[in-house]
Amino acid sequence: MGRAFEFRKARKMKRWSAMSKAFTRIGKDIVMAVKDGGPDPDANSRLRAVIQNAKAVNMPKDNVERAIKRASDKSLGDFKEVLFEGYAPHGIAILVETATDNNTRTVANVRSYFNKCNGSLGTSGSVEFMFDHTCNFRIPAEGLDPEELELEMIDFGAEEVFADEDGILIYGAFESFGAIQKELEARGLEILSSGFERIPQVTKELTSEEEIADVEKLLEKLEEDDDVQNVYHSMQE
Repeated sequence: MGRAFEFRKARKMKRWSAMSKAFTRIGKDIVMAVKDGGPDPDANSRLRAVIQNAKAVNMPKDNVERAIKRASDKSLGDFKEVLFEGYAPHGIAILVETATDNNTRTVANVRSYFNKCNGSLGTSGSVEFMFDHTCNFRIPAEGLDPEELELEMIDFGAEEVFADEDGILIYGAFESFGAIQKELEARGLEILSSGFERIPQVTKELTSEEEIADVEKLLEKLEEDDDVQNVYHSMQE
């Protein structure tokens, strides 16, 4: 098994956000997808992927349809994707993905979390290079051999394919998302969910519970913010 497998296993052991937080994140993803490519999922691959993710977290169909309709309203403001980089205490690298309609508010909030938790907010490019930006897809495992599928999907950008209790996961570079999505759909394979993750190239093991708690305090504050979509770090889980 490779780094993507170990990263996914560690992430599953973490506390997941409340369902309402997941719905809020997906709602923003829908707005950005509709603004980017229109309200028709058949013609908008990004929106199609978000709808799949909404199903994966049991977001009601009515909620999805309302979000698409709302996003189609030209008077509705757009969300801007902003990436923040910095360090938690004890040299742990942090990447924070946000979707915001008020960048001034988001910058102020994120900076305050780093300051209050003895971290430091960095400049653009100071941390991002330490993480590999990847795409991922989950499909049903029935009737498929992960090793054979990996060999078949390499030409489309797949780098790692493995099975877990929820199906088969396919990982590739961020840039390979469209090619992998198109090939899976062409094969008639159901995409249960898809998305993007940033996997640390090197992780750092902290030596005490106090140090881990210092980092966890910052992670919790960031993850609780409504503008924050995802938080990634280099602490060894």
